[in-house]
Amino acid sequence: MKQALVDDTEDVSLDFGNEEELAFRKAKIRHPLATFFHLFFRVSAIVTYVCCDWFSRSFAGCFVTVLLLLSFDFWSVKNVTGRLMVGLRWWNQIDEDGKSHWIFEARKVSPNHGAATEAEARIFWLGLIICPVIWTLFFFSTLFSLKLKWLALVITGISLQAANLYGYILCKMGGEGDISTVAASFLSQTVFQTASPGDFEKPRLEGRDIHQR
Repeated sequence: MKQALVDDTEDVSLDFGNEEELAFRKAKIRHPLATFFHLFFRVSAIVTYVCCDWFSRSFAGCFVTVLLLLSFDFWSVKNVTGRLMVGLRWWNQIDEDGKSHWIFEARKVSPNHGAATEAEARIFWLGLIICPVIWTLFFFSTLFSLKLKWLALVITGISLQAANLYGYILCKMGGEGDISTVAASFLSQTVFQTASPGDFEKPRLEGRDIHQR
């Protein structure tokens, strides 16, 4: 009887170490520098826009500073942070006939490579979505307060950040379907539902999947 009890006990394997390791990997930020700059330029542009009247009376200086921060943000998010943090990249190119084509690229899935961490993916998508919303609020604020000299800068901020949001939503969805339908579906999953890791992460894998629109 005692031997049977021992055998039954030996058959039970509770591997709590793997669960803890999995939770640690999800929470870990693998690319701290990319994560920092993913938020740094866009947050700095917003803070500078809000506070520039307090620190400087030079409209031209504030305008150029915010514009440079927005440009740095657009380039870094489009070419660096999306590729490192969620394994996605997009661009637009003109063919020989003068036609515009959207190209969407994603890393293929491989069991030998870990997926993007949940922490990085959440930071990426939330930063990508929230900041254009803030610039949209600035647009209405500028319009209603009649500070029309800032209108061009605010429209530039909306355009640059919305372009990245547009590109990455289509990139995540494989470049298929109507953009309004795709965006509504994606934003509803991201904002209104409890997110699972798969909703925010893109696997890091060998090779690439390329979709053209």
